Amino acid sequence: MTAERVTSDQGTADRVEAGSVEAGGVEAGGVEDGGVTPGSDITTAGSWSLSTQSGDAGALHAGSASLVGTPGASRSVRILEATDRCVVLGSTQPDSALDAGRLARSGLGWTRRRSGGAAVMVGPGEVLWVDIVVPAGDPLWVPDVGRAGWWIGDLWADALRGAGCRGVQAWRGSLVRTEWSGQVCFAGLGPGEVTVRGRKVLGLSQRRTRAGALFQCALLLRWAPEELLDVMALGDEDRSRAVGDLAGAAAGVGNEVAAAVMEGLVAGLAGR
Repeated sequence: MTAERVTSDQGTADRVEAGSVEAGGVEAGGVEDGGVTPGSDITTAGSWSLSTQSGDAGALHAGSASLVGTPGASRSVRILEATDRCVVLGSTQPDSALDAGRLARSGLGWTRRRSGGAAVMVGPGEVLWVDIVVPAGDPLWVPDVGRAGWWIGDLWADALRGAGCRGVQAWRGSLVRTEWSGQVCFAGLGPGEVTVRGRKVLGLSQRRTRAGALFQCALLLRWAPEELLDVMALGDEDRSRAVGDLAGAAAGVGNEVAAAVMEGLVAGLAGR
């Protein structure tokens, strides 16, 4: 762990219904730094600037990393919409974490974020992706990286409760590792991440520099671990076992709940 980069993990898609859990530098192949479309609804919430941007996942990640890449970072919230279905590796995951042949056959793209953790699937219908920047020295800046995301987890948890979810918990313990957490973000649990009735719904990773902290948040809209595991570099037996192990580890909240959660999150940030 360095001063510039920290790690905080961290067939049927599962979804969380309101009040219940229902079972049911960019280094990417073919991803360029262009292709980001700024949203027209750039606005403010209290002392925060809010913007919505869409584009390919690699370019969006590069844009977020740049916000803490030089002095002068400011409070900002970016709601990001990846237009491509893409596997995003954590900063320290090797390229070899992916099976190149399976990835090529899947049609998925891949990229690498500058924050820590393990692989996440982004793209239409996959996650609500929100990046939050806190400048160094801000009242919300916490030097202890293990505690730095607690307040963000609390905000998401309050927003989920406000959207009707029950059994919501923002994790404040140490990093919980599992057999598969080195490959898949939602297989483990880190400080500031959120569960609903024991199933992880929010992943959180950090990048810290002298300019500030970037918190990258992914709220699951659906959970289909077999699609991500299909392109990971695993043997057939391990892949099958991982699918079974992770089926109940996480759950998606669906688009309707996510929209209500986003409203609650913005309201919560405005009060900070």
